Amino acid sequence: MFPIVRSHPAYQAFVHAQLRRHYAPGTLQFVAPDWALVAKFWRTDLSDTARLLHETFSLRGPRPWDPADLLRSYLLMLEVGEPSITQWVQQLQRCPLYAVLSGFEYGHTPGVGTFYGFFRRLWAAETVNRSPHRRLSRRKVKGAKAGQKAPTKGLSKIGQVLAQLAKRSTHRAQPFDRLLHLFQSQFLAVSAQAGLLGNPEALTIAGDGMPLVTAAKMRTQRLCACPARGRQHCRCARRYSQPDCDIGWDSYRNMYFFGYHVYTLVAAESPYDLPLYPRLQRATRHDAMSWVVSAQEFADRFPGYIWRTAILDAAHDARPIYDYLQAHQIRAFIDLNDRSTRRTGVRPEEITYSATGVPICRKGLPMKDRGYDYTRGRRKYLCPLVVKGVVTCDTPCSASPYGRCVQVETKRNPRLFPPVARDSAAWAAVYNRRTSCERSNKRVKEDFGLAAAKHRSTMMWTIRLYGIAMCQHLDAWHQARPLDLRSMLAPA
Repeated sequence: MFPIVRSHPAYQAFVHAQLRRHYAPGTLQFVAPDWALVAKFWRTDLSDTARLLHETFSLRGPRPWDPADLLRSYLLMLEVGEPSITQWVQQLQRCPLYAVLSGFEYGHTPGVGTFYGFFRRLWAAETVNRSPHRRLSRRKVKGAKAGQKAPTKGLSKIGQVLAQLAKRSTHRAQPFDRLLHLFQSQFLAVSAQAGLLGNPEALTIAGDGMPLVTAAKMRTQRLCACPARGRQHCRCARRYSQPDCDIGWDSYRNMYFFGYHVYTLVAAESPYDLPLYPRLQRATRHDAMSWVVSAQEFADRFPGYIWRTAILDAAHDARPIYDYLQAHQIRAFIDLNDRSTRRTGVRPEEITYSATGVPICRKGLPMKDRGYDYTRGRRKYLCPLVVKGVVTCDTPCSASPYGRCVQVETKRNPRLFPPVARDSAAWAAVYNRRTSCERSNKRVKEDFGLAAAKHRSTMMWTIRLYGIAMCQHLDAWHQARPLDLRSMLAPA
């Protein structure tokens, strides 16, 4: 049976009446954080949740709870920092404010099973994990030095994956598509309309990954009889309690971890560092490969958002990524990875090039940048020893009155010769916005405590990740346009 859907004005009227009832003078009192919670959920319209999940309801059976109230209650749980569903159900029974803001009458709140039944509606798959519990063991990735980006390996594999993804006419269905649709229609679209993402027709997007530790160690159960035969270390199939997790390398902490690799695309021009597309990846997956998957999925699922600038760190310094961005007319701002830089591959005549792609003259001096010709797709460099049109070099390498001229084409090597020079002020002004994804990851890890939960399934980790992304947008709305509801909702 379908739920009874309540409009957002009806929800606001319910909250108004219930707060005046339970917080009358001489009874319970509000504190400052309580008013912030009321203001955040007062403006958050989730009444379209039931329509977006319409296909998950049957024509028979008992009438379910309004999914908008369950989603609102889960977001409120994340806002107050409660990681356990069981403990949250108890708090709904103890605290009238939490029950009322969720949309429930105090004393009549849902149980733990109701919440998990709602979570299954958000997951378009029969199993809560994407991989079977029985699988072969995987080897852990090889780590790098502390604080150092791992070299971008498998460049040919990255190119092959990009070529395969380009041939697909439609995106492949994912179990989290319903959850993504909720996030896109009720949060991302609202932020875009309010101008909190920058220009939707020319987005500047930064991307970065972070480790998600789900357990201290890998838990497995042997299914073979190798120990009885004297073989303690075998690679036979085992049963894994978390089949989608594996062992990855955390370069910041210089340690291995067991869990997932969270990769997020962030609106770099947003003043609130808002996430656009969070995605759970395997822990063994490199940042470059995670970006390839996330970028193609984002382009397929968000056709209304035009991507014009990509800001990435040195882990994405791979030639296939440059070619992909250039083919889609996206400006690439990618830092060079010293561990991946061997030879420039471009040494015409006696001219050599620095690590950042600047030509070096015979005297060993970097040549002067004279701008980029967008009509021809090339940058022009002049002799560094020309002062006011006079060649001051004692051994000039050109008979021209303004010295030697070198022109480099972007299509020749987009990695070394980007449209915006790496050593320019324009490059620094754009690349400084890459820290937006780091600030967004900090909010996910520390402010909302992503790893504080004790989930064992990819379904619950994905729902928690997207719930935190929804809360980030919800907080941005409150900071951009704060509401003062004390005079309207204060008890008479």
